[in-house]
Amino acid sequence: MAAQTYDLLVIGAGAAGSSAATSAHKAGIRIAMVERNLLGGTCLNYGCDPTKTLLHTARLLYQAQHADRYGLRIPLAQADWAEVLARVQHIINRLRGGTPDEARAQLVKQGIDVLQGEATFVSPHEVSVSGQSIVARHIIIASGCETIVPPIEGLQEAGFITNVQAVSLPVLPQRLAIIGGGAIGIEFAQLFHRFGVDVTVLERGTQLLDKEDRELAEQLCTLLTKEGIRLETNAELRRVQRDGERKRLTIRCDRRSEEELVVDEILMSVGRHPVLKSLNLEAAGVKFSKKGIEVDATLRTNVPHIWAAGDVTGGYQFTHVASEQGKLAVRNAFAHEAQPFDDRVIPWATFTDPALAHVGKTEEQLQEEGVAYRVGRMSFNQNERAIMQGETAGLVKLLVDMQGMILGGHVLASGGDELLAPIVVAMHANVPVTTLAATILPYPTLSECLRGAAGKLS
Repeated sequence: MAAQTYDLLVIGAGAAGSSAATSAHKAGIRIAMVERNLLGGTCLNYGCDPTKTLLHTARLLYQAQHADRYGLRIPLAQADWAEVLARVQHIINRLRGGTPDEARAQLVKQGIDVLQGEATFVSPHEVSVSGQSIVARHIIIASGCETIVPPIEGLQEAGFITNVQAVSLPVLPQRLAIIGGGAIGIEFAQLFHRFGVDVTVLERGTQLLDKEDRELAEQLCTLLTKEGIRLETNAELRRVQRDGERKRLTIRCDRRSEEELVVDEILMSVGRHPVLKSLNLEAAGVKFSKKGIEVDATLRTNVPHIWAAGDVTGGYQFTHVASEQGKLAVRNAFAHEAQPFDDRVIPWATFTDPALAHVGKTEEQLQEEGVAYRVGRMSFNQNERAIMQGETAGLVKLLVDMQGMILGGHVLASGGDELLAPIVVAMHANVPVTTLAATILPYPTLSECLRGAAGKLS
């Protein structure tokens, strides 16, 4: 079979690959995109979009079940899990632009060839996909990442799920153990607990949400514990055994004696690593490590015509980062002068309720780096809108240097992910905290807490 030739081949149809393909198409570039699974990648099908849809539904259910604090009586507030999942699938299809087949047909109609299968390098310019040879002048690798599964005695035999299965479980488990207390694990913990599942989170490290500011992370964990979620740190999962239809975990938490935890399902959430094995990068001469494909500041690999974007590079595993990198990789591949990726201001969010979001440095990072800083805080129990809504948990925390420039911003609040935006803009535009403090905001809004925290630094 004769090789198909393209100006650009994009490997992966997730956030990075899709944005790269769209950008290339707009520029009139002859392009093919390869996807081994579903268009949209992890975020659309098994990650961000279904989990945030489920978290929103879980929040509505929780509010209805606790509506008596507002003087409301809702006698029957329960979930129809099948209908919940049906809505999730509807949302996914809408965001994708239809079913996978319909979305693929739309891309082909636009002039983007979509190839189904694993992409394997044969040479620096040639890739094999399901027996078809593809030759491209430029190549962007955006193959994403997948869940890490640690070697735990009996785990494979007993069985487990990852985020892939968790967003479409046909039946909710009665008891669930989540292995890993990062953002993904904590989001799933609250999600499933609010749907009536007894949840235990086991984190091997000393801290939950260890990438977040300690003060706010600990407040969030306290709130989750009050909801009824069991959170354990310094937790070692020693072995797993089948116990009929259930699974028996032998664990040791925080130097206490061994105990057995019986659950219906185990969700692995200890981290994610790049998808590299099937690519056969050695044939292309592309350098990589366990962390991911090595790229320079412009996202170029050591092979001049090959670029990499998104999670596969081992950097920030965020959809918004992957999407921007995909666009930049296309621009740089066909530009006379490549531009570096600007990662100075990257926002993070854990989409719990309340949400925990941040941009820039944490207080612990500044202390470790020996950077002089000042702190401005304002709690939502001082905010009129939060009091009206009965959602006073959390605070805004701003960290600035001695000249008043923002080094980090942290928000724990209902809608904290949305409230972070003004801080992100301020940092990106190098706006001093005094400007934020002097900005008139509408009353009554939660955003006034941002101005309040900034005012304590003016």
